[in-house]
Amino acid sequence: MGMDTAAIEEARTPEDARASGERQPWGLPLRVLFRFCVLYFGLFIVVYTQPATLFLGPLNEFIPTDRVIRAMTWYSPVVEWTGRTVFGASVEMRLDSSSGDQPYMWTLLFCVLILAVAGAAVWSILDRRRAEYRRAAGWFLLLIRLTLAAEMLSYGMAKVIPTQMAEPPLDALLRPLGQISPPTMLWLQVGTSPVYEVLLGSAEVLGGLLLLLPRTALAGVLLSLVSMAQVWILNMTYDVPVKILSFHLLLMSLVLFAPEARRFTAALLGRAVGPASTPEPVDTPRGRRITMLAQIGFLLWFLIAEMIANVQGWYEWGPGAPKSALYGLWSVTEFTRDGQSVAPLTTDETRWQHVVFREPELSFYQRMDNAVLPAPTRIDTQARTLALSSPDGTTLGEFTFDRPETDRLLLTGQWQGVPVTITLRLVDAEQMPLRQNGTHLVQLYPRF
Repeated sequence: MGMDTAAIEEARTPEDARASGERQPWGLPLRVLFRFCVLYFGLFIVVYTQPATLFLGPLNEFIPTDRVIRAMTWYSPVVEWTGRTVFGASVEMRLDSSSGDQPYMWTLLFCVLILAVAGAAVWSILDRRRAEYRRAAGWFLLLIRLTLAAEMLSYGMAKVIPTQMAEPPLDALLRPLGQISPPTMLWLQVGTSPVYEVLLGSAEVLGGLLLLLPRTALAGVLLSLVSMAQVWILNMTYDVPVKILSFHLLLMSLVLFAPEARRFTAALLGRAVGPASTPEPVDTPRGRRITMLAQIGFLLWFLIAEMIANVQGWYEWGPGAPKSALYGLWSVTEFTRDGQSVAPLTTDETRWQHVVFREPELSFYQRMDNAVLPAPTRIDTQARTLALSSPDGTTLGEFTFDRPETDRLLLTGQWQGVPVTITLRLVDAEQMPLRQNGTHLVQLYPRF
């Protein structure tokens, strides 16, 4: 004798239904949450611009960076009105700033949040009869996974090819520790150890690779979750102005992890995990093959783009960038003003301690009070002339230079309208403690 059909159906559990591939109705909270997430993350990816531009891959090389930033000002009337009306503040976008956490962007994020809440409410009313969104969820999660993978590859390749946090530049060797800001400290700390930076980047690149291979997507989600948690914590604790983006990448990792959280917990507790719970955008073998090939195509597209961008960065602003004809850290051994030798007094703001010639058009000079100041530079190696300016373009000094020996430099001219003669000696920067970053397996005493 057997059980009737109704009894059999009553005896089945939700896990049985999931295992058989049946679509189960979603509860109201889950449906509303899904609608909100689709609108919120969809709007964020589009209006914040940086994640969306990664989908352009190598085509990004043909789009000026300032145009990408200016795209965020398309909504400025609404954002600035919201800033004035809701927060009582001016939130104009600062195009000369590289900060991703400007008041304008926080207000833009507030607008996205309000639109997503309102849109989810309207959607819930108009589509209240829909029982579930499993197919739509598959496409939504695929979009989030592609976006997160692109960001992971972008973050990672900038470290695997060390352009994000380069070795501490020569002018950093002069700055007193107390004058270094927390974000600069973080950049110097990572850049001091290129091997550590490459390993960090390799973990992020691996996360991106795993995300774009369907069979390893969950492993990519877990690795991305850990990596983005670390990035966000560093941005928060070192005050790096990328808090909005890094936090949303962390949220995307959590969104991708959510469907598998129950299975992951079961695995940790030693219980049977059952089949994957993440919704798929297609359910036919042919459709799955197509989406798999598309993801591999995106993987190659993103990798090519990041390789091009970071190799170019290596030669444009990274370690392979052009260097000044007088490149080096120079110590002032003698400073003569109006024919009189000037003693190295810390109260003298016109005398120099050191000069750094770094880039062809940028130098730094250190005053006796330890302040290190930038100076746009013009060097004519044929005429042996040198001009230093302030950042606003005002000429500070004009000199002729002579280099009688490789490690000696003589400047003769005017500094702030006063005749000066400056004698400099080249410092071996590699002997400075911050540049001695090798590993010593055997240490008689610590190097603190």
